[in-house]
Amino acid sequence: MRGVRLTQNLVLEAPLQVPDGTGGFTAGWRVLGTLWAELTPRSGREVMGEAGPMARGRYRITVRGAPQGAARRPVPGQRFRLGARVFDILSVAERDLSGRYLACEAQEEVAS
Repeated sequence: MRGVRLTQNLVLEAPLQVPDGTGGFTAGWRVLGTLWAELTPRSGREVMGEAGPMARGRYRITVRGAPQGAARRPVPGQRFRLGARVFDILSVAERDLSGRYLACEAQEEVAS
């Protein structure tokens, strides 16, 4: 296994529901913190979205390890943000047996 280079500072966000004052909720995102990460492209393709064609890219995002339940450990359903780019987290697993790093499979969608 090659060395890990954590060169990107990503913001970790969790979904948040805020009451809208009329009995419903508005979806939003809450910042949990920032994590240094390695961003590795995996695959990409074009798909049809609701508003037309979308480019969908898959990435492996590697971050430092954290125990189960720790606030700094990403979980599926959360997302990473890098400026205007958004990466939806699909899965999280230990990258190696020592647990020093986590490998997050993530997806980015962009209108094409």
